[in-house]
Amino acid sequence: MSVLEKMSSKEAIALEEKYGAQNYHPLPVVLSKGEGVFVWDLEGNKYYDFLSAYSAVNQGHCHPKIINALKVQAEKLTLTSRAFYNDMLGKYEKYVTEYFGFDKVLPMNTGAEAVETAIKLARKWGYEKKGIPTNQAKIIVCHNNFHGRTVTIISASNDPIATENFGPFTPGMVSIRYNDLNALKEALKDENVAAFLVEPIQGEAGVFVPDDNYISEAYKLCKSKNVLFIADEVQTGIARTGRLLATCGNCSCPDKCCSETPEVKPDILILGKALSGGVFPVSAVLADHGVMEVIRPGNHGSTFGGNPLACAVAIAALDVVKEEKLAENAFVLGNLFREEMQKLINQSDLISMVRGKGLLNAIVINDSEDSSTAWDICMAMKANGLLAKPTHGNIIRFAPPLVMTKDELLDCISIISKTIKEFEK
Repeated sequence: MSVLEKMSSKEAIALEEKYGAQNYHPLPVVLSKGEGVFVWDLEGNKYYDFLSAYSAVNQGHCHPKIINALKVQAEKLTLTSRAFYNDMLGKYEKYVTEYFGFDKVLPMNTGAEAVETAIKLARKWGYEKKGIPTNQAKIIVCHNNFHGRTVTIISASNDPIATENFGPFTPGMVSIRYNDLNALKEALKDENVAAFLVEPIQGEAGVFVPDDNYISEAYKLCKSKNVLFIADEVQTGIARTGRLLATCGNCSCPDKCCSETPEVKPDILILGKALSGGVFPVSAVLADHGVMEVIRPGNHGSTFGGNPLACAVAIAALDVVKEEKLAENAFVLGNLFREEMQKLINQSDLISMVRGKGLLNAIVINDSEDSSTAWDICMAMKANGLLAKPTHGNIIRFAPPLVMTKDELLDCISIISKTIKEFEK
């Protein structure tokens, strides 16, 4: 069968299973079209997307402004490598640094690449600015983190599925409990610590939201020990949590919104996913001059990092966030979602908790982590027209595109409630 021939969902799944590495366990739905908050499968069934490609599609599927930027730039120039200057990179660098309030940006492609870049940057800063002895720099990370799947990053993971039979691992990664300031204080006693790498909300761990003061107090502890504070906002950034960044108040959100999370400006900020609206792989590492100046020609790079196509797409994607006030929308709709989920919890024995910020939320199913209940519920929601996926067995993550309207969200809440009630019968 030619790959250009029309196929069924069953045939598409069979192709992946035969020719692709089995490194994912997706929900059995084959998507072929997306627009706004909706996606369609090969048979024409329409679904609400309640995952947004793990928060990469914050601006909605195939946003016309972002797609137009892609088309226009693709017809002019797509790639030069960094062997030459191009007319888009400088524009993008000025735009993105001013947008987030940093001096410098190092452009990359994927979130994992950006995390690797931040680790290299922090180590080099540790040796050249802090005076850590050669090859002794340490990076503090947190249990249950998810920063990517490269060897160095999984060296910081305590997930056996991510680490089994992939060693030996990169030394210098120190893991502590998340949301535990005493554990951080103890780890910071080591003078060879260069940085603390942390997610403001642990998304893959089940949308685990720390105490209100955790990020701000962790930042202060790092400052007191001359340690860099690195915020991995690949998933939480770009308006997802009801503000431009989960760690920082440099946004146009309502005052009520920005007062919910303490304002912290990371020493190194890692962005990806929604930086391009899900249209093209774009990631970025931002820092002020005092940190970024340790990177010199030949120290780090990427053939595709900072390519003209990525720059045009990212500028358009960030324009959409401001023009359509997506942070404000996420803040309002997120509060509504949690309120309605709490009402459902009060009437149900199947859900024990809802948690999250903005439109990054999760419900905890009242069952063991090794049960199939959460998966079965997601399959039932799929049948009812909504796509979501479990994480960590008994947790279902909900993260719809931020362009969702109140009426659409209420419709989704109705689908979720209907599905949960069907399971209780």
